[in-house]
Amino acid sequence: MKVTSYAEGDVGDFSFTPENLDVAKKFVARYPEGRQASAVIALLDLAQRQNGGWLSGDAIAYVANYLEIAPMRAFEVASFYSMFNLKPVGKHFIQVCRTTPCWLRGSDGLSEACKKKLGVKFGEVTEDGLFSVIEVECLGACANAPMVQINDDYYEDLTPERMEEMIDDLRAGKEIPVGSQIGRLTSAPEDGPQTLQDLPPFDGKAVKMEPEAFVAKIVPSGEEG
Repeated sequence: MKVTSYAEGDVGDFSFTPENLDVAKKFVARYPEGRQASAVIALLDLAQRQNGGWLSGDAIAYVANYLEIAPMRAFEVASFYSMFNLKPVGKHFIQVCRTTPCWLRGSDGLSEACKKKLGVKFGEVTEDGLFSVIEVECLGACANAPMVQINDDYYEDLTPERMEEMIDDLRAGKEIPVGSQIGRLTSAPEDGPQTLQDLPPFDGKAVKMEPEAFVAKIVPSGEEG
């Protein structure tokens, strides 16, 4: 029972679907009795996904009422984290990483390619509602820079030309491969050896080898660094 004096938020027409109500109950059940406010991030994310990728005031108020917290507390969380959008976004929400590794590898070119191809500025939505694009800070895929995040997926090792191709494919309803766009295996080196080579065969016994001999096995003569 709510015992605080704050007024409940106006939720308008927003409410969780029956399926999302079940999910919300499971999130709240992870926390001790009386600590349901700890589920606010999870429920805001759930509401954002149901609401087409952004949080309206009604959606934020609904989450606050559901958790029996002041609407302002839910809004503070929604406005603090960049994962939440407080205005509509496109079906394909493109986030271009611009932090140092991506910038050094050409993220400015990706940003310009997106704006030119889509005909929008950062934060705007295309007329067909399919795309919006923003710049963000580090997304944690520095080894495969430059990269973008589109909805929940990462697309790495990009060029402006590949970025434009991806936009065309998404507009045509085609699937595009996630991850590296040059065939890189996770974050392995872009070229050269990806694992130790020419190791002695293992016969089930411990292999004894002096360090110098081991190095000679895996580093060709004349290539020592």
